[in-house]
Amino acid sequence: MQGFQLWVNLPAKKKMIDPRYRGITGNQIPVLEKEGAEIKVIAGTIDGTKGPVQDLVVDVDYFDVELAASKTFEHSTERDSNVFAYVIKGSGYFDDKLIESQKCALFSEGDSVRITTEGGIRFLFVSGKPLKEPVAWGGPIVMNTQEELAKAFQELDQGTFIKTGRAVKPSRNFYRS
Repeated sequence: MQGFQLWVNLPAKKKMIDPRYRGITGNQIPVLEKEGAEIKVIAGTIDGTKGPVQDLVVDVDYFDVELAASKTFEHSTERDSNVFAYVIKGSGYFDDKLIESQKCALFSEGDSVRITTEGGIRFLFVSGKPLKEPVAWGGPIVMNTQEELAKAFQELDQGTFIKTGRAVKPSRNFYRS
C-alpha cells in the first residue's frame, strides 16, 4: 500500500478556519486517458475533468500521472505558479532534465511543462499560485510569524488550538523543530 498527502498552506487571513480533511478513495478519483498517459485528477482540472478535492481556499492542480514508454505529457500552467513533480517510479525528462525515481523536479517560470520518458514513469504533478507571505513552520503547524507559531503551540498544549466552538485536548505530542 502506498499513499501521499498534500498539505495546502492557507493565506494568513484564513489560517484559523475550522479544520477540513479531504479523505478520498481511489474510486472517487476520475481517470483521464490521454495520448499514452493515465492521469488521475485529484484536485484541479485537466481537459474538462475535475478532481474530487475542491474548496481548498487556494486553487491547486494535483494529478497522479502514469506515462507509457516513449510518450510525452504536456500541461499548461499559469506563468506565476509554483510547479513541481515528484517521481514515484521510473525516470523521465522534465523540460529536458533527467529526473529519476524518488526525486522532485521544480519547474522554472513558464506557461507550460513538458515531461517525456523512454521507459515509462509515474509522477505526482502539483501546481498553484504562491501566497507570497512569510512562513513559520514547526512540526504539523504552519503560520506566518514565529510569534503566531509559539501561540499556536501554546493553544495546542492547552487544548484550545482547534477553533470549533469546543475545547480539544491534544491526543499526542507533536514533533516541533
